[in-house]
Amino acid sequence: MNARRLVPGLACAIALLGAGAAIAQSTPLGFTAQTAGNTTTYSVPIQTLLIFAALSFLPAVLLLMTSFTRLIIVLSLLRQALGLQSTPPNQVLVGLSLFLTFFVMSPTLDRIYAEAYKPYSEQRMQFEDAVARGSEPLRAFMLKQTRAGDLALFNRIAGLPENGAAAQAPMRILVPAFIASELKTAFQIGFMVFIPFIVIDLIVASVLMSMGMMMLSPVLVALPFKLMLFVLADGWNLLIGSLVASFGGAS
Repeated sequence: MNARRLVPGLACAIALLGAGAAIAQSTPLGFTAQTAGNTTTYSVPIQTLLIFAALSFLPAVLLLMTSFTRLIIVLSLLRQALGLQSTPPNQVLVGLSLFLTFFVMSPTLDRIYAEAYKPYSEQRMQFEDAVARGSEPLRAFMLKQTRAGDLALFNRIAGLPENGAAAQAPMRILVPAFIASELKTAFQIGFMVFIPFIVIDLIVASVLMSMGMMMLSPVLVALPFKLMLFVLADGWNLLIGSLVASFGGAS
């Protein structure tokens, strides 16, 4: 997603909060709601409360409803497979995962901007309609990455028909099914990442044992060989390219 599209959303949130604070200073802080026809208008304190409540859910949305889960798990498993305890540090892994998440999710975020935020900012769409329209691209992304078996599992737990249309699945079913699918996919990729490094550990351990060097740590001896293999194979290029490709051109 382009930075120029992030600025309007951030500016809008700041403007709403600033306007709410200014109005709150000049008007009584009554928690009231006025209904005119089919439209309900809430007082400034309620609007401010709803805005802060929505902002508190943003980390959960970022962590569990995007590609972030799969990315951070695979990168963490790579670090363990290499035998490195704190290199790269957690901050680097999280930062890399965040930027890869923005890259993978950019088509979805562009659709949300074009179909929901832009019409709403131009006052061509009501807030409720904008939320409903903006959730559709995110639902499409999650459905594309969710296994049918996981969706059927949560439908069964919730007492809903297991053979119901996936596109009509409510968010309370789709989100946990998507998380379960992402965890399974991340562990599958992590398993494939571990295999070549385990082979190196076995070879080094066998060589050290045959030479009678039982007191020398195989992990310590294997570490430079694993790093050399990873660098010579252009491991970061292969891993990041495979991770992004695993989402299948998400949109």
